[in-house]
Amino acid sequence: MSNKDVLKGESRDGYVKIDRYNEDKIEAVATHYKDILGQLGENPEREGLLKTPERVAKALQYLTHGYDLKPDEILKSAMFEEDYSQMVVVKDIEVYSMCEHHMLPFFGKAHIAYIPNGHIVGLSKIPRVVDAFARRLQVQERLTNEIRDCIQNTLSPMGVAVVIECRHLCMSMRGVQKQNSVTTTSAFTGTFLSNDKTRAEFLRLITASLD
Repeated sequence: MSNKDVLKGESRDGYVKIDRYNEDKIEAVATHYKDILGQLGENPEREGLLKTPERVAKALQYLTHGYDLKPDEILKSAMFEEDYSQMVVVKDIEVYSMCEHHMLPFFGKAHIAYIPNGHIVGLSKIPRVVDAFARRLQVQERLTNEIRDCIQNTLSPMGVAVVIECRHLCMSMRGVQKQNSVTTTSAFTGTFLSNDKTRAEFLRLITASLD
């Protein structure tokens, strides 16, 4: 952590929330947002908006902290040799990201599978990889491919499958204003591409209920 990065903790019922911010970046972004508020016709000096530029700057720094993460290193930190060659599926991973075209959120779920080829990875690392790529300015199509490629290139499995389903506020709040639209993207490698039965099993597993 650099000298310009600060950690702030807030205690609530024994829970301490730790936030990491770069003060120089916060100040620079907040200054621009103060000007933006004025350009929108607001009074940035009124009580309700006095701290808004700083709050927005902190929110943006958190929402884009994926730029500071190395997804492949996340996977490498928990790779284990294991003689297991059946499908590993992690589904219903929460996704929160921001559309790079309008900087409005899109959110939903990711479903990921891989077939090990000598190595497995700690299951918690797969959602962390999703978050590392999602916490950047994104388009859903690229996000899907980046997750697939990271797992394939790092673990060298026999195949990777990624399906992401998201709602985009740039569609719901502006433009066509279709509130119930869901965008689905998919990306496959290896066995999931070449074997229809394997791909069908993955799709069946991510839509099946445990009830």
